[in-house]
Amino acid sequence: MNDSIKPIKPDEIGKIKVENLPEIVIISFNELITERFHGGSATFKQDEVVDRIISKEPNLTQKEIFDKHYLDVENMYREIGWKVKYNKPAYNETYPATFTFEK
Repeated sequence: MNDSIKPIKPDEIGKIKVENLPEIVIISFNELITERFHGGSATFKQDEVVDRIISKEPNLTQKEIFDKHYLDVENMYREIGWKVKYNKPAYNETYPATFTFEK
């Protein structure tokens, strides 16, 4: 095995995932948090952030965003002080999935 290539350690995965996340994803989340922040929190639909990402990077598709888990940003924001809630409908419910960011 090449000395410069090593297996990934479990405690490295979070950092590597963040490093491989397209900047446009974080930019889109930050914009929506800023636009919607009122009374200590910001809430927006998952579809809104997907649409925002695609509007800024048309080469990305909704399928790619979901397949690559680009919306799994909760822990990243929690690590810097946000309380993050992701709410999605159960199999028998029909409402839009939302993100809520609280101070």
